[in-house]
Amino acid sequence: MKLIFAIIRYDNEDEVVNALTQKRFSITKLSSTGGFLRKGNTTLMIGTEEERVKEAIETIKKECGARQKITINMPYISGSAMMNCATMPMNVEVGGATIFVIDVEDYEKI
Repeated sequence: MKLIFAIIRYDNEDEVVNALTQKRFSITKLSSTGGFLRKGNTTLMIGTEEERVKEAIETIKKECGARQKITINMPYISGSAMMNCATMPMNVEVGGATIFVIDVEDYEKI
């Protein structure tokens, strides 16, 4: 038995969860935050047999592949007065997933 932790962007949650559910994977969702853009993430916990791990990972890859997004990062200005600051749009890569697969020593469904 394996446990897959998949950290995905909140934007991709519905597609990934629907695709995994259609393939009869059991999923627990946790809300999480982090990363460079400080955007919401979803951490999926997926318990599965060892022979289905590759299928789960391929499904996640298909549904949340990396893509480019233009974002504008506002500079941090201390104090209460806002100054005229020029911001530059930047291309950042979004999407994708961070996936951990760990062994499960014991599993019981009650």
